[in-house]
Amino acid sequence: MSNTIRVVLADDHVFVRDGIKSLLENEANIEVVGEATDGLEALKSVEINQPDLLILDIRMPNMNGIEVVEKLRSQNNLVKIVMLSMHESEEYVLKSIKAGADGYLLKGSSKEEFLKALNTVSEGGKYFSGDISSILISQLTLSTTFSETKHLVNDEMMITKREKEILTLLLSGKGNKEIAEALDISKRTAEVHRFNLMKKLKVKNLIELSNKATEYSLF
Repeated sequence: MSNTIRVVLADDHVFVRDGIKSLLENEANIEVVGEATDGLEALKSVEINQPDLLILDIRMPNMNGIEVVEKLRSQNNLVKIVMLSMHESEEYVLKSIKAGADGYLLKGSSKEEFLKALNTVSEGGKYFSGDISSILISQLTLSTTFSETKHLVNDEMMITKREKEILTLLLSGKGNKEIAEALDISKRTAEVHRFNLMKKLKVKNLIELSNKATEYSLF
């Protein structure tokens, strides 16, 4: 049974918890090891039961779900957390993710989606209901904060260590030949790196490249 996902359910409505338990009872790889009716009980249950996964309602008395996530993460508790809510508002979704939740499911989700979410998150992935994914995409592409954008540029665009070296040399005024010599690579390789870098950052010339690199602190 070492592969069993040990779950704590936290929701102030008993019929919701009973519904989830009923949904999970026939799943051989999932075991409900604790329940909580509010945020403080959720923290205590996680401490006592040491679950793999916490299913957490957002709106609860005595600490809401987002506050519970923030508290657990501040304690460096790495339990996987799936938020459960009737609401798909951007505010709830983004606050949950910022707090450190691993997934966000609507209470109207199908059994198949619910189980997929639990298994995905327990294996280290992230899971957000379809409608919520579109909220995230719109937020990340249209209204990211500076820190989120910097994260996106570094991680999502996958600027490599070598490309950062190329960037630094480019902005110090080096040409392809000088970059190739400095990094002990061929001139052709230097040109390819330069092309890929400018394509990733969506710039057309060195001035735009310099502006974007400065704006996002890429070096």
